[in-house]
Amino acid sequence: MTHRAAILGASGYTGAELVRLIATHPAMEIAALTADRKAGLAMAEVFPHLRHLELPQLQRIEDVDFSSVDIAFCALPHATTQQVIAGLPGDLRVVDLSADFRLRDAVAYERWYGKPHAAPQLQASAVYGLTEFYRDEIRAARLVAGTGCNVATGLYALLPAVRAGAIGTDDIILDLKCGVSGAGRSPKENLLHAELSEGWQPYGTGGTHRHLGEFDQELSRAAGREVAVQFTPTLIPGNRGILAAAYVSGEAGAIRAALAEAYAGEPFLHVLPEGQVPSTHHVRGSNLVHLSVVAERRPGRATIYAVLDNLVKGASGQAVQNANVMLGRPETDGLMLAPVFP
Repeated sequence: MTHRAAILGASGYTGAELVRLIATHPAMEIAALTADRKAGLAMAEVFPHLRHLELPQLQRIEDVDFSSVDIAFCALPHATTQQVIAGLPGDLRVVDLSADFRLRDAVAYERWYGKPHAAPQLQASAVYGLTEFYRDEIRAARLVAGTGCNVATGLYALLPAVRAGAIGTDDIILDLKCGVSGAGRSPKENLLHAELSEGWQPYGTGGTHRHLGEFDQELSRAAGREVAVQFTPTLIPGNRGILAAAYVSGEAGAIRAALAEAYAGEPFLHVLPEGQVPSTHHVRGSNLVHLSVVAERRPGRATIYAVLDNLVKGASGQAVQNANVMLGRPETDGLMLAPVFP
């Protein structure tokens, strides 16, 4: 059976990645592509690297015939997706890549995003899309909310250790280095080459970053008590990739054992041999996550490292993986592309 997919917001980076991945999928085809400001254009005019594919013309969302669509991927800007999904057919399964449905609690959403949620009935039913931890819920879900790319990297490093009680939860320091594509394709002054190159820039400092709402939600749920991490992301002059370094209290051997047990048999998550540390170069363009644990010189302290490609496992690859679960397909369908190196 071939499943027909619509990609809403196909003119952004995550939309283009969805096209690239679905093009290799054995049981999914693209039925519709939308991009309001670029409606009427061919995808090849927006993304010339996709010109070898036979793709539908870009159109407006309101012009899509959803009666012939099995699943929709929403790669739309934050704060716009709520109204769009609320207007879609009620039986259409949806994977959302925005931040609009990641937080389960309406009060928490308003706190972090500064305004009430526009579709609270959908917010309450959305399933958090960290596939390896919520498979059963995702399988039955109508709406899956993809994680933030920074959050996915940090949670893959931390969740198994928190669940196993292998680390203290009162002093977690999370440092992330993030490629610039995570900021999206819209023009921004601070993302100009002359502004970004040859320098690194922290952002969302002092506990203000909205991804903290996700960390609070997921780590507190795993620990069974309130957990508030210290988190600083840094924008680096690279296109893709996230490197997370989590500084924690705990014994490195116990932490590594917790990660190895949690990810045993997982096709995309790999705990590296002891003594090795991961590199974003080794996951670029793939749905893979590489992790390692290093004992620090102070007894009882360790660093957990995790890397992933923010546009694939941090966004579009995660979305396709979730769609595979929802549609009863093998999770690896369309996602076994090897990393691009160098």
